[in-house]
This record gives sequence, structure tokens and C-alpha cells, in this order.
Amino acid sequence: MLLRSVALTLTLLMVSGMESNMKDVCIGSPGIPGTPGSHGLPGRDGRDGVKGDPGPPGPMGPPGGMPGCPGPEGMTGAPGVAGERGEKGEPGERGPPGLPASLDEELQTTLYNFRHQILQVMGVLSMQESMLVVGEKVFCTNGQSVNFENIQELCARAGGSIAVPTSPEENEAIASIVKKYNTYAYLGLMEGPDAGDFLYMDGAPVNYTNWYPGEPRGWGKEKCVEMYTDGQWNDKNCLQYRLAICEF
Repeated sequence: MLLRSVALTLTLLMVSGMESNMKDVCIGSPGIPGTPGSHGLPGRDGRDGVKGDPGPPGPMGPPGGMPGCPGPEGMTGAPGVAGERGEKGEPGERGPPGLPASLDEELQTTLYNFRHQILQVMGVLSMQESMLVVGEKVFCTNGQSVNFENIQELCARAGGSIAVPTSPEENEAIASIVKKYNTYAYLGLMEGPDAGDFLYMDGAPVNYTNWYPGEPRGWGKEKCVEMYTDGQWNDKNCLQYRLAICEF
């Protein structure tokens, strides 16, 4: 009984203490505000915004005003139409006379070198029997066999034309090349409007022939002329492959 009274007393004291603490907290007065803090450092600049659209042009200034600054250069326009050719001007004064060619050492040295190189090339080709000189003509072959049209183009690109003999000596020279390669060759002749009448490539009449007996007998069907290995001629169509021989 005594213990129960003591416990009840302690409990009442604890509750009373808690109420007293709660009353002390709830009825406390507010404190004094503190002093304001200092400003922080300024922030970084933000990114540039999107460029706005150009504004409308301003009003035109009064007449007679000062011109504004020139604008930026525009794109280059297309070239204009060429104007009419002007009149030829008066000839200028004649310059002092130069050295005669025979006294120009530089020119003579150049000519000598050219002559020497040409003779070297001609000597090599002669040794190979790919080139023959007869009078003022030079006959040469690269050993290829193609049709008549291709031989024309080949010789023209080299600065010559299809070889054609105008004398027994030239015919013999071409025949020696044909015999060496053991291949027939086209000559620079073509049948004219009249069947059996052959002309040079420039349309001039032929002044020398060496036809095989009974030739020509194609009569309009064989427009070109070939040379046999013995030097005699035969009319032939122009689509065969024959040795390309050019003359210069």
C-alpha cells in the first residue's frame, strides 16, 4: 500500500514537471533579428540570344543630303558581252636591227642541237629498217596493221600522210618495208567517181602506177589500193588490216 502511494506520487511529480517545461517553451519571447548578410559575387554573363530579324529600312533623307556609307560588296556579276573590236593602231617605231642568223651564237647552237638529234633519230630508224629516205620523202612504219581509215588517222596525228609512191624509186623503198614485215600495205590512193580510175588523196590524178597484171578489176567495189610484197599493186576494199606506212 505504501509502495503504491509512493509510485503515484512520483508519477504526479513527473507529469507536473513536464507541464511546467512545456509552459516554459510555449510562452518564451521571440529573439532579436540578426544583421543582414553581405551580397554575393555577381553571376556570369548568359549566352547571346538569337539574332533578331533586320528592321525595316528608314525613311529616305531629304534631297541634297550627305550620302551614307557604302554597303558591302555584292557578288560578282556575269561578264558582259564583248564590245566591238577597235580600230587597228598605228605601227610602232621600228626597232634596231638584230644580229644576222649566222652571227647569233645561241641560235646556231640550238640549230646544231636540233640537227644532231634529228640525224640520231633517223640513224636509229634506218638501222631498224623502219624508215627510208628517198629524195625529199621519208617513209616510216610502226609495224602495226590496221584498216585504211585508222592508217589515215595514225599518219595525220604524226604529221604525215599514207605513203604513196610517185616514182619507181619510191615504190621500191615502200616495197622493201612491206617485204621486211611480210605484210601487205595500203597506199595513199582512192578510187574516184569513175570505176577503175584511182586518184591521190588530194584528188590529183595518179602519175605513176605499178599494177599487178589484170588489176584493177574491182570496178567500184574495191576503193583502196594495197601493195604486195613484190611491190605490185592491187585494188582492195578498205576494211582489211594492212601495214601502216606513212610518208613525211
